[in-house]
Order: sequence, then C-alpha cells, then structure tokens
Amino acid sequence: MRNLYTTTYPNKGFTLVEMAIVLAIIALLLGGLLPVISGQIEQQRRTETRKYMDEVRDALLGYAIANKHLPCPDTGSDGIENRTGTSCTQQAGTLPYNTLGVTDKDAYNTVLVYAVTSAFADSSSTFGLTTSGALHVCTAAASPTTNPCTANLTSNAVAVIVSRGANWATATSDDEKENTDSDTDFVYHDFVQNGFDDLVVWISPNTLFNRMVAAGQLP
Repeated sequence: MRNLYTTTYPNKGFTLVEMAIVLAIIALLLGGLLPVISGQIEQQRRTETRKYMDEVRDALLGYAIANKHLPCPDTGSDGIENRTGTSCTQQAGTLPYNTLGVTDKDAYNTVLVYAVTSAFADSSSTFGLTTSGALHVCTAAASPTTNPCTANLTSNAVAVIVSRGANWATATSDDEKENTDSDTDFVYHDFVQNGFDDLVVWISPNTLFNRMVAAGQLP
C-alpha cells in the first residue's frame, strides 16, 4: 500500500546572523584590499606624470633650440605664454602647453607649474655659455617662507616644472606652498604618504647648453 504521507523538509537559507557574518567578512577583505589598490593607482599616476614631465622637459629644450630662448609662463590660463614685448610678464606661472604643443594636464588632471629664469626667456637677446640660471631647488622650504630657501639641489636652474600631485587642491605644507607662491624657490624631496607629493623637474644650464651646442645654436 502506498504511503500517503510524505516527509517534508524546511527550506534552508541564510539567517540574519549568517548574512551579517558574511557581510562582515566581505567588509574586512575589502578594507584590506582598498589600500593596496589605492597605492597601485597612485603609483601609476606618478609614473604617468613623470613620463609626461619628461616630455615637457624635452619640449622646452626643443623650443629653445628652435627659438633661441625659452617660453614665458602662462599667466592667463589659456596655455599660451604671456610676453610683454620681448620679456616675460612674470617668471612663474603655469605651463604654456599650447605654445609648446603638448598635452595640457598631468595624470592628476592639473596644469603644471612652470618657472623660467628671465635671462633665458628674453627674446631680444641671445643667452650665452656664461649665462646663469636663477631658480633654486631645495630639500625644504625656508623658515619663514618669505626668506630664500637653502639651495641644496641647485641654485641656478634655468627652468622648473612642478606637478602638484593628488592633493593639489588641499595642499597645506610649507614645502608644497613653496612650489606655488610664484617666487624663484622650489622644494623637492621624497614622497610622503598623505603629505608632500609634488613632483619637480628642472633644467640646468649645462643640459640646455649641451643641447644648444649639439644643434649648432651655441656658441
């Protein structure tokens, strides 16, 4: 005789406690992975920005060879150098990317800071092998910052370009402020997590002279 009764089993599923445990585990895993992913993204941006700054440096040297002087900074936010007659309106501003024909922004989506020694940007006279740069690159800002910094790295840079890094909008350190105060002093040192993240590249007189001599533009 067929059994009219069937055995039923309750539906199995996650309880609220089990779901909470699973979510907690996922959160812990993500919490451990996020710093790693964030660090990799930052490293990639810095690598891309360094490559871009090297391209800008070469573009500046190429411009000097073609024009026998360096471009003035952009002070009008249009990517074009600002020049009054034969001289620069001011020594520091932003990169004249349209004048140079390069990409406008770095991997942090910002325009580079650019400064140039006026003697190398004056289009009315040709600089020579004895012309000296006037820009300082230091390992720390002066204290107080109104004083010249100690030029630990160079005291005669011809031109300097600066990427303000990821924290360009919220930079608070004296070292980063030194890179955007429109004077002739700049700071470069190792990257500091959640701190100094500027990237700085400069052109020395010897580097410029060597390129100009090789191109037959000097002496």
